Order: sequence, then C-alpha cells, then structure tokens
Amino acid sequence: MNKVFFIAIALCSLLVSCDVRKKDKVASLPSKAKREVKDPTNVEIIDSVYDFGKVKEGDIVEFSFRFKNVGTHPLVITEALASCGCTVAEKPEAPVLPGETGYIKAKFNTEGKPGESHKSITVTSNALPEFPQLLLKGTVLGKQE
Repeated sequence: MNKVFFIAIALCSLLVSCDVRKKDKVASLPSKAKREVKDPTNVEIIDSVYDFGKVKEGDIVEFSFRFKNVGTHPLVITEALASCGCTVAEKPEAPVLPGETGYIKAKFNTEGKPGESHKSITVTSNALPEFPQLLLKGTVLGKQE
C-alpha cells in the first residue's frame, strides 16, 4: 500500500510539474508576437469624418469612407465594426492592392435616434499604423421638428 501511494504521489508531481513548464513557455511568449501583423502595409485615409449635417428622423445616411493603399503589400481588411446596431459598415472583400483606393461603406438608420449623433466605425486590417476610427456625425431632427 505504501509503495502504491508513493508511486501515485510521484506520478502526480511529475504531471503537475510538466503542466507548469508548459504554461511557462506560453506565458513567456513576447506580447509583440501575439499581435504581429502579417505583411503590413501603409494606408492613407482620405475621409475619416463625415458630417451629414441635419437630417430627418427615419432617413438613412450613407457615406463611403475612402482610403488608399500607399504601401508595398496588399491591404487586407478583416473587419469593419460600427459602434451600434443602427449603423452598418461594409468592407471590401478583396484585398486593396498597392496604389489602389478602397472604400468602407457606412449606412446609419436614424429611426428613433433624434438629437446629436456620433457613430464610429472601427477597422481591423494589416495597415501600420492602424486605421483611425471613422466617424459619422450630425443632427437628427425629431419627427415633430
């Protein structure tokens, strides 16, 4: 019984120590390697803010934010997320080649959104530096105005 108990403890200690070393290797990876962007490129933002002025509640505000790939690698946009459900952002599906201009299309549904509006779009890509936030702003006039 004592031998079995001793062997069981020795095996558990061995398993635990292997698991700890495995975690140490993962934890010691440099944080830069986790965030490294494959084939980074440069982007020139042509439009980062669109002021739509004053619109009536219920109108759909549409705008295409322009940008140009001024780098040496294709620009791959993996995500374009709007700050709320009333705004939809569409990204280009194909990579934007060096020298080409691309668009992030935004549609803001003003229904139920009277007052000052600031809707942002966050773009994830292989651009360095990263895309700035894109902004739609203006005033939505209530239905009684």
